[in-house]
Amino acid sequence: MIEVNNLVKRYGDHTAVDHLSFKIEKGKIYGFLGPNGAGKSTTMNMITGYIASTEGTVTIDGHDILDEPEEAKKCIGYLPEMPPLYFDMTVGEYMSFVADLKKIPKNQKKSMVEEVMEMVKITDMKNRLIKNLSKGYRQRVGLAQAILGYPEVIILDEPTVGLDPKQIIEIRDLIKSLKKKHTVILSSHILSEVSAVCDYVLIISHGKLVASDTPENLGKLAEGSNTLNLLVKGDKDHIRIALGQISDIKDIKIEDAKEEHAWNVMLSTKEDMDIREEVFFKMADAHCPILEMQSKKVSLEEIFLELTEDDKKKKNEKETDKKEGENK
Repeated sequence: MIEVNNLVKRYGDHTAVDHLSFKIEKGKIYGFLGPNGAGKSTTMNMITGYIASTEGTVTIDGHDILDEPEEAKKCIGYLPEMPPLYFDMTVGEYMSFVADLKKIPKNQKKSMVEEVMEMVKITDMKNRLIKNLSKGYRQRVGLAQAILGYPEVIILDEPTVGLDPKQIIEIRDLIKSLKKKHTVILSSHILSEVSAVCDYVLIISHGKLVASDTPENLGKLAEGSNTLNLLVKGDKDHIRIALGQISDIKDIKIEDAKEEHAWNVMLSTKEDMDIREEVFFKMADAHCPILEMQSKKVSLEEIFLELTEDDKKKKNEKETDKKEGENK
């Protein structure tokens, strides 16, 4: 549906997007993640044709966004971080205006506007001036204009900003329902939102793609993605020897615990392995009672921080090496 190849955006000496490439398939919800300044909004602006790239191409349903802008943009509905609203219009006037811009046929216009307004729950605001709406309702109007015309791709930049918890749940449910007919790209700083809504996650840092996979598979990229934490009483060497007999354990760390004669034990295991039962029996055979046992699942927040932090370290190391080379 969308192909981004070797995309670069430079502002003077600053590279906001650095040779970015990825593909977006039909009928899925993609989460676009990255810290502030990572290049998310810049990438979205280039995909939608709002700004031009320095290098690289963006193809939407076979149409290059720069060579065939009108054909490519027909496939896109876009909600930028700041919704493109006219404050002196009523909600109804604005939706009618957007329908005309999108060249929706006159015989479909009224019914489609009403349908979309009902979908995002702004029908009651139809005759209100946009400038008199709360931030949450303005966000809903922005979302409505993106959906209007039912484009194949809907791109949402921070769609739940300014919404209360109830509204956030409603918008999340709406976004989930959109994938029945649309491909959705969602940029968000709220990682729990991405975990709850998205089928696939792209993580960007310093303008580069550092990871792309399903939320479940991303967990396997993180260190300690499968860990078992124990509080065990007994001899340290006996504990290590007994646990060393379990073939699915990749790493064993044993540290002093606050409790007397007890040890904090952290076990790293192979992917998708549940070793709790085997650990229990090994410790029982070694007469080392388990006082606590806790499986740890890595959250998307931890994966995000680990991947973006690693990329930051690599960038700093390159800059240090470059400076050292220049000094020599």
